[in-house]
Amino acid sequence: MLAMDQGVVEEWLSEFKTLPDSAVSSYAASLKDKGSLIPAIYKVIRENYSDLLEPVCHQLFEFYRSGEPRLQRFVLQFLPELLWSLLLAPSAARDPHTSGCIEALLLGIYNLEIVDKDGQSKVLSFTVPSLSKPSVYHEPSTIGSLALTEGALANHGLSRVVYSGPHLQRETFTAQNRFEVLTFLLLCYNAALSYMTSSSLQSLCQLSSRVCICGYPRQQLRRYKGISSRLTVTSEFLVQLITGIHYALCNGEVDLGTKALDDVLYRAQLELFPEALLVGDTNIHQPLPCCMFLQNIHSVGLSSCALTNGINLVSTPERVETQNDTYKNRINTKHAKKAFSPH
Repeated sequence: MLAMDQGVVEEWLSEFKTLPDSAVSSYAASLKDKGSLIPAIYKVIRENYSDLLEPVCHQLFEFYRSGEPRLQRFVLQFLPELLWSLLLAPSAARDPHTSGCIEALLLGIYNLEIVDKDGQSKVLSFTVPSLSKPSVYHEPSTIGSLALTEGALANHGLSRVVYSGPHLQRETFTAQNRFEVLTFLLLCYNAALSYMTSSSLQSLCQLSSRVCICGYPRQQLRRYKGISSRLTVTSEFLVQLITGIHYALCNGEVDLGTKALDDVLYRAQLELFPEALLVGDTNIHQPLPCCMFLQNIHSVGLSSCALTNGINLVSTPERVETQNDTYKNRINTKHAKKAFSPH
């Protein structure tokens, strides 16, 4: 790690310690002006034996515990890199103390997110849009005439609400709870996708590809020379990855996003995960302008409607047209090959 980067991180560590509570909000707003800080923190997380990792993880946790939304979003942008470091640790023979810092940070964020301000377990609710109402995805008239049965009339216009939780507190990672925790953390990350930087979206795409191809023949195709052992995944974890990848595809990361989505679908095919295959296939066949991102539902807002008929478009028409053409050409090329191949 360069001395200049180390100096930037050390200065960042020291200035927050002496910050009064009244200045936290203004300090959070000023973080976006520290252009050299974010790349330096990424380097600390990627270092195997960096002496700065423990204080950096501690400060990131203090940021998240502060409850200031901008500080929490600052922490979340490093989540993909932190997840990869955690998953990489057993296979890369990393120092247990080094991986322990990251484990403590991730568990701390998880335990903060599953409870409300009073310390009671949260039950998250998600409203599924009704097909009888128009949205950016569809017009009811294009679906065809619906049979006016008594049941159809009774359900007309009603919204379906799906609940998640309550979630259990976790004190350590085990083989049984690891992906339950990581999937929930990705859910929190996806709730703040519209605030994530390009470097964070790139890190998410790289995480998705590496997790899905390590130990499989496609690793040679991608020329990734990292670990060669296979990493266990769950269908729910892949679904959350696909959600983030879709947002990245809509916001400039066409190259990495296309590779990442293809790699996730490759792994989903190998594992026979129907949920991931369904969501991934939907992302392939829908146009890029239909980019749904979950804004203003982070933390407390996460319990409100996560899926609504009013979906924000985050790309200009000119940008969407260019990206959509590029994306469709690549996907069509892949579909011209065999639907399932060892690569």
